[in-house]
Amino acid sequence: MIRFAGTLLAWCVIIAAAAWGGLALWYRAPGRRLFTALCLAAWAAVVAVSLAALWQGHALTAAGAFLAGLAAILAWWVRLTPTHEGAWAEDVAEMTTGVVEGSRVTLHNVRNFDWRTTKDFTTRWETRTYDLDGLRSVDMIMSYWRGPAIAHMLMSFGFDGGAYVAFSVEIRREKFQQFSELGGFFKEFELCVIAADELDVVRLRTNVRGERVYLYRVLLERPAMRQLFLGYVGEANGLKQAPRFYNTITVNCTTLVYRMMNRIVGGLPLSYRLLFSGFMPEYVYAIGGLDGRFSLAELRAGGYVTERGRQSAGGASFSADIRRGVPGIE
Repeated sequence: MIRFAGTLLAWCVIIAAAAWGGLALWYRAPGRRLFTALCLAAWAAVVAVSLAALWQGHALTAAGAFLAGLAAILAWWVRLTPTHEGAWAEDVAEMTTGVVEGSRVTLHNVRNFDWRTTKDFTTRWETRTYDLDGLRSVDMIMSYWRGPAIAHMLMSFGFDGGAYVAFSVEIRREKFQQFSELGGFFKEFELCVIAADELDVVRLRTNVRGERVYLYRVLLERPAMRQLFLGYVGEANGLKQAPRFYNTITVNCTTLVYRMMNRIVGGLPLSYRLLFSGFMPEYVYAIGGLDGRFSLAELRAGGYVTERGRQSAGGASFSADIRRGVPGIE
């Protein structure tokens, strides 16, 4: 029984490691699909030989064959590095950077596309200047395109005069790539921070993609708002200097914000909601970051902005239109 249990455990370890190696090769093997297929076939042969040797009682042979193959994959894997070189999709072709001069921040490559469909749009990358002394609000915008657990989070900063700029932590995909949660575990995408006009980044989701979009006013003191804004600028500048890989769990649109906010206010608890981005409103509400005069259900119902976005005439009134009736916004 002990020997059988040991053999079964070894099988499980080999199969789990084999699955990881197969997915790593599938998502990141260089060259064309034919080369990927050859790499996968070679890895499958190594796994098959190892399992057969283990089944026949040749544990050392099995371990040697499998560890040699796994070592080769790991040696290749650790040498994969993120890059700024690529045929990037047009909506992430540029990267936002910022220059801070006292209370004035100049953002380069602020995205302000005119989206007609997801494939038909006019590209505009702009330079804009913001006065942090006029920073008045921070809104958390959640966009759902699947079930309740998966969403994309934007943080939008409001200034005197009704100007807003939203920051979005996104994958930097190439033109031929589509987003994949699974691929996000296997270094398939680089990471980027995009600053965008709400008429671009929010309207794209409400009017063009037809996603379910909710807006929540976040309760922050002005010094914390300022630090969060500068945190985004710092992250954007850092990525421009040193590219990083996106990771579905550890480096995404929610975990990056969590780390920035934890540096600002400190003591933020860990929660499974940080891994399932769609539950971020529950997390922020639980730690007192949303208006406690309302229930979360009331905040969610009043913060649903998709229909408001569709009914808005667009232009300069779009940001005001989607906030009309949102609880906690006077």
